[in-house]
Amino acid sequence: MRVLAMAAAVLVALSTTLVSSLPAHAYPQVSRAELINRAKSWLTAGPGGGPVPYSMQDRFQNYRQDCSGYVSMAARIDAPGKITTDLADHLHSKSISMAELRWGDIIVNTEGATAEGRHVVIFDKWADPYKTAYLAYEQRSTYGTSYRLLRYGISTTDDYWPRRLLNVTG
Repeated sequence: MRVLAMAAAVLVALSTTLVSSLPAHAYPQVSRAELINRAKSWLTAGPGGGPVPYSMQDRFQNYRQDCSGYVSMAARIDAPGKITTDLADHLHSKSISMAELRWGDIIVNTEGATAEGRHVVIFDKWADPYKTAYLAYEQRSTYGTSYRLLRYGISTTDDYWPRRLLNVTG
């Protein structure tokens, strides 16, 4: 009986250690291809087959129609979506270098004094072999969902940093 009680205590201690080492939020795994396909879907899912309009209050497919809601939707992270600073924390992503960027990674600015001053985009691919610009998906005011050439993060003085979402595979 004493051996059984000791074994139970060891199992409880081991399971507590394992559970506490898991991320606070375990989101569904999403492949890079699925993330990009989900991001592309908002380019033509809006009114009249156009982009989903930008809004920090409105929802589309249960997600906020702002940049972080859009990234959350593409990455299958809880609706209505995380805020930009959450996407950039260690529970949701890890820091990488610009040279390590792969399609489906994010480039994020968390330094804005207000939510309107923060931004996050989804990296697709480099626009040139010199890595002076890249193509990315973003949700931006006035235009809604966009796919365009960007240079955020190319300069280390613009407060944009590359991150890899923890639930993205492949």
